[in-house]
Amino acid sequence: MKQNSTTILVPVIPEKVQDLLDQLVEIKRNSQEGISKEFDSLSIIHYARWVVIDHGKSWIDDEQKRNPKLLFVIDYDGEEGEMLHKVSENSSTILDLVYVFCENYPPLNTVTTASRKAYLESHVIKDAAVYIGAPGRSVLQIRKEKKLRDFIRDFVDSRTWEDVSPETVHKKIKDQVLSNPEFAYLKGERVRMPRINYFGVVLLGVCLLALLPFILVLVLIVHFFYERKDENFTKKRSQLDDEFLTDLEKYEDFKNQNQFTQLVDMKEGTIRLIAIKFMFLLSNFLIKFIFTQGKLMGIPTIHFAKWVMFEKNSRVLFFSNFDGSWQQYLGDFIDNSGWGLTGIFSNTKVFPKTNFLITGGAYKEEYFLAWSRNSELVTNFWYTAYPDLSIKNVNNNTRIRVQLMKTLSKRRAAKFLKLL
Repeated sequence: MKQNSTTILVPVIPEKVQDLLDQLVEIKRNSQEGISKEFDSLSIIHYARWVVIDHGKSWIDDEQKRNPKLLFVIDYDGEEGEMLHKVSENSSTILDLVYVFCENYPPLNTVTTASRKAYLESHVIKDAAVYIGAPGRSVLQIRKEKKLRDFIRDFVDSRTWEDVSPETVHKKIKDQVLSNPEFAYLKGERVRMPRINYFGVVLLGVCLLALLPFILVLVLIVHFFYERKDENFTKKRSQLDDEFLTDLEKYEDFKNQNQFTQLVDMKEGTIRLIAIKFMFLLSNFLIKFIFTQGKLMGIPTIHFAKWVMFEKNSRVLFFSNFDGSWQQYLGDFIDNSGWGLTGIFSNTKVFPKTNFLITGGAYKEEYFLAWSRNSELVTNFWYTAYPDLSIKNVNNNTRIRVQLMKTLSKRRAAKFLKLL
């Protein structure tokens, strides 16, 4: 099943901002006690978050007066319209608790599934680039494959397998699984791991070669006419606001997974807009053709990530759902895809100094980590459908399922057993 992501941006009634923040705190508190069941019961939402922006705590010296807004970000299975209908119908209580503080939400005594859906649809904003770490895996599939792996693991651990060949172990596991009615779906539902689209890779390479003169000219213009004049971010972590850092850290490390929300302003000028749009276009092609197997530029910890441009392309949002700690996550990005981060965020205001669009920037690790914290937002509510699974677990569980249903040689059966 295809996965999608939707971003909804709604204006908040200014005098109701604190009420909304308090409500989200209460919802977050309750969700930790298992009351996120409204999203759980849908069985189509991988991740969801609410983030209040422009309500006072703004990023790098943003003096522009802005009206408060509420972001709703959903990563899910299926089509947008069907998802919004299910959310509006089955998660009506939590929606009403939140959106009653937003402008033009239907009165609670008249609101219906249709009017909730229409309200949310009218505030959808377009994504610029979306990455999915386990493409094609629905929430239900991920949960079923976790149960399958746990069942196999328990069976393997229940006895000794000394002097039993790998292919025999594999066959006995398969027989045991298929004798259990809970796994009868394995006989009818065939799945396969996503593959690299080599034709697409070649086509992309040809296009980049054809565009090389344009790319070189763009990079030179950016460097000589813009980067030399840019205001750069030169703060270190010790120079950031301790109170705000504490607020951010309160919303981290509750589970094996974490979230990251970031908001930055674009630098002025058509050239900068062309540069970032080109980087987003390149990212989308790389994601579609190459990064299909659980790694984004070599980073094996990201479940869903995306960039969004809004307010007439003057601002950029970045959202990520990932495994491990914040420090480890950003470190992986620097080590494996610093050029990509720099190519995108060097077009936003007050970024660490860059040269030729993709060098410097994120590679100035001390400044980049401080910049990332300084432009991060508190995520007021965050939901994950499978908090104890890493993206490596999700992909390995699918590999286990695929390999289980095959007849394997000794060598391949030994590899299968290592996946357990």
